[in-house]
Amino acid sequence: MVVWTDFERATIQDIFSKMDYEVVGPAALTRCLIVYPWTQRYFGNFGNLYNAAAIMGNPMVAKHGTTILHGLDRGVKNMDDMKTTYAELSVLHSEKLHVDPDNFKLLSDCLTIVIAAKLGKAFTGEVQAAFQKFLAVVVASLGRQYH
Repeated sequence: MVVWTDFERATIQDIFSKMDYEVVGPAALTRCLIVYPWTQRYFGNFGNLYNAAAIMGNPMVAKHGTTILHGLDRGVKNMDDMKTTYAELSVLHSEKLHVDPDNFKLLSDCLTIVIAAKLGKAFTGEVQAAFQKFLAVVVASLGRQYH
């Protein structure tokens, strides 16, 4: 079980309460698909992902990016039981979709960059540490089924 400080809980809740899911989610997934093009193989049914412009303008990428953030919101609401919160998604991604679990970390890094850009100077080292701890716990929970 992960131990969360009051500062970490408050920070995570604050970040997500101010987040525009329809902007941040698509931006993070778009960045991941552009920076790490091999991740595109899991989105073959999304149509044209041939270049950065196509990815940025793809409505299915935008929709899935928003869906991902709503999935993270479940973690914010269940910080003390992430393994159970993400158990079904872990099974789905490992057994049905066969997603390489390393991709969760790549996406979390891209999300961190997008959040840092949005928060600017407010994204201090302490805030980043709390945010990345949260994402690391989510990534570990999603990868649980793979072990």
